[in-house]
Amino acid sequence: MKESIKNCIDNLKHLPGVYLMHNADNQIIYIGKAKDLYKRVSQYFLRPQAGKVAKMAMEAEYFKTIICNNEKEAFVLEMNLIQTHYPKYNILLKDDSHYPYIALKKKGDPFLAIKRNKKESSYDYFGPYPRSTFAFEVIDLLNKIFPIRKCKNLGHETCLYFHLHQCLAPCVNKIDEETNSKLREDIKSFMRGDNSSIRREYVEKMNKASQELDFESAMQYKGIIEAIDHINAKQNVEISDKKDRDIFAFSSKEGYICLAMLLYRKGILLDKKAYIVESFGDIEEQVSDLITQFYSHIDIPNEIVVSSEIVKKNIEDVLDSNILCPSKGRLHDLIISAKENADNEINQYFISSRIDEDKLSLLEELGKILNIKTPLQIDLFDNSHIQGSSPVGAMVSFVNGEPAKKLYRKFKIEHEEARDDIKSMKEIIFRHYSRSKDENKKLPDLILVDGGLIQIEAAVDALKGVEVNIPVFGLVKNNKHQTSGLMNINKEEYPIENKKLFFLLTRMQDEVHRFAISFHREKRGKAMTASILDDIPGLGDKRKEMIYKAYPDITLLRNASIEELSQILPRDVAIDLHNKLNK
Repeated sequence: MKESIKNCIDNLKHLPGVYLMHNADNQIIYIGKAKDLYKRVSQYFLRPQAGKVAKMAMEAEYFKTIICNNEKEAFVLEMNLIQTHYPKYNILLKDDSHYPYIALKKKGDPFLAIKRNKKESSYDYFGPYPRSTFAFEVIDLLNKIFPIRKCKNLGHETCLYFHLHQCLAPCVNKIDEETNSKLREDIKSFMRGDNSSIRREYVEKMNKASQELDFESAMQYKGIIEAIDHINAKQNVEISDKKDRDIFAFSSKEGYICLAMLLYRKGILLDKKAYIVESFGDIEEQVSDLITQFYSHIDIPNEIVVSSEIVKKNIEDVLDSNILCPSKGRLHDLIISAKENADNEINQYFISSRIDEDKLSLLEELGKILNIKTPLQIDLFDNSHIQGSSPVGAMVSFVNGEPAKKLYRKFKIEHEEARDDIKSMKEIIFRHYSRSKDENKKLPDLILVDGGLIQIEAAVDALKGVEVNIPVFGLVKNNKHQTSGLMNINKEEYPIENKKLFFLLTRMQDEVHRFAISFHREKRGKAMTASILDDIPGLGDKRKEMIYKAYPDITLLRNASIEELSQILPRDVAIDLHNKLNK
């Protein structure tokens, strides 16, 4: 055992907290939490280990600890530190899901919106829904059935919805609170599943319209009836108690773990998920960490059901929920269902090709090829413009071989020679790392640019101006304009023969191109729209911003009718804009 590690172990306390493993370069390579720091951390070095745990223990030069008041506090700190430092041995769940809610305004004119959380106290919330499309289907139906306000900003004249009897026109009519309250209660009742009377009403309207040979209206009513039936089918309650609960089970195979989950909200199956990660130490300890990590960004339900008593004990002091581990009954049947999902997912994983199996080993190989330390964080830069118009720069960052989207950055080019890609590259690299240095942020282990020796020289010059030392390499292309290797500032080329490493670098290159081009299109679209919006009376910055949000594409704006535009603009302004668009 290393003397530095032995000294650290001697100072460990039997207290809850967070521990940070460092390597010989003072990099944080692993962050963990523990109920008892001494028991948890010392076992890495006092017991025989295998696989990645043994590798991490060998690489660790020393560790630091932070004492916390309890394990829950340690969990919060652990998550914040992991998402700041991105240690190479920490496994993070990749989950960008933000389940949508339908929100109903509590006061004033009843108004419906899609919300990604329940933070605004001025709304009542229904859901969450498994997909945005389903939430929009429900809102579309509610807007057809109930004459509620549709426009975010009221105009001074009635719009199309009033003439379709789908709005009471609060823009020109004063609606009393009694009417608004009844509308809100009717919507709440509908959202609670009490829609049979409304369905009967539309069946009667359909039959009457059909008898009067008004087949167009009859078809509209038939569409609303079918929409109600469709929503009723989707909202079929699967657990009678209508609780919010999540079910977790896991499976392991050949050094990998699959954590499967069933997410129920109000007794309805909201979603099924499965995550497959490489095993790191004790399986049930890792499963416990993954479950607590899952709730770092989403609301915790009333009840969490797990398949292991050990996991239950590990998480019940961390998560504010009723944690259960049933051995029989309906909930145990759901655990079996989740376990079957986990078994199936991990078997499918081993049947299918695992191109992304071990990115860390690929990065270690890349470091050896380039004769640099393992590039755990790689920043890539690209510029985009069309004949100098709307020039932009972009940077993407890959940490441990995965895109770290929180670190992505966009740059508006400030120098006047917009066609000069070299000046643009120098500008964005100088600006980015000047700021990183001033804010004492972690610098990458490698910078990759696309454009050969000239771009490499531009990047190196910019870094000299910032007075930071980061290896810079450029992507080399063959005579078919395909990436074949890397080049340094001394024109030394490094061919990439490992196909998996080649694909990983290609994926990074594609991502920075995609990010730069999408930003350029966004900026160019706004510039085109802005020129059209200029010189129209009554169209100030706030209203322009509303148009950008409602019509992100210039084609959508050109196709907008006066009635549509009047929903976000005064009618006279909408007419002027419509006339200018159609000249």
